[in-house]
Amino acid sequence: MEPGSPASRLRVVGDEETAGWEALYRAHVVAIYRFVFSRCGNRPDAEDITAAVFLRALPRLRPSAAEGEARAYLRATARSVLAEHWATHYGLEMAEYAEDLTPSAPAASGDEGSANRRRVTRLLARLPDHYRRVLELRFLRGLSVKETAREMEVTVANAKVLQWRALRSAAALEEERP
Repeated sequence: MEPGSPASRLRVVGDEETAGWEALYRAHVVAIYRFVFSRCGNRPDAEDITAAVFLRALPRLRPSAAEGEARAYLRATARSVLAEHWATHYGLEMAEYAEDLTPSAPAASGDEGSANRRRVTRLLARLPDHYRRVLELRFLRGLSVKETAREMEVTVANAKVLQWRALRSAAALEEERP
């Protein structure tokens, strides 16, 4: 193996380190999956996003990291991967996910950002109030399902159903768009 070649830069992982990674994964996979599922609301996306979280986080995370440190890093990574998922899904830049989508808020990428912001604002305006509110709380403000339910004064199960129906309705409206 030549120094500087790609093969020389590969890190050999021993049995002890592999066991550490497995323990880290097993300790946190359920919590991360639940966190992701509570934000995206469907099993296939939650599974894909959870896998992406661990693929992104594990190279940067020590298997010997403290429990709280690992949990915090994995949740932060999950939030980033979720934001990228929604950005890809809705065609928005990550910087455009603001607390509030008011027309006076500055656009992240000039005219294109303003056009995307107006498109999302128009789409939300076409939804019934309760659908618009659940989407704003869940995806624009980043509240959990439980927090959204509390804010809307509905049960958690009802908040999940509202979210699913709102996403389905928004997708149908987006498809109708000329």
